[in-house]
Amino acid sequence: MAFADAQSGGTILEASYAVEVTLAGACVKGDLLGYSSGWKRALATVGTAIQAKCVAAMDGQIGDKIVAYFGKVRLGGRLSGMTIGNPLYAAEGTSNGQYTETAPTTSGDCNKIIGYSCAATEAIIDCAVNADTTG
Repeated sequence: MAFADAQSGGTILEASYAVEVTLAGACVKGDLLGYSSGWKRALATVGTAIQAKCVAAMDGQIGDKIVAYFGKVRLGGRLSGMTIGNPLYAAEGTSNGQYTETAPTTSGDCNKIIGYSCAATEAIIDCAVNADTTG
């Protein structure tokens, strides 16, 4: 089975450092969030890059105050087909807030490792696992 991020059905299995944030863009539970003129879904693509900083703990719309988790988060429910031990990254293209096992390679993309798969359907996310980097 190939890696897939359903971008719905996220389950936060464990988390630390819950912080209330105000959204500048809609999100769903489990989305990677970053800050760019407000909290919105992260994206690795150069030109529109929003570096992942935390994980949304709930769904929300623009202007909503939601809880987001900073630090380590064990995420399940929305990811499948992962290879255990593989690093995870914020996705590119139009996949805002999603995860991928494919490292972004375009110069200027956000290529920070944001976590690792610990099972085919679970990941440990820690947006602070490595220093912010771009290609």
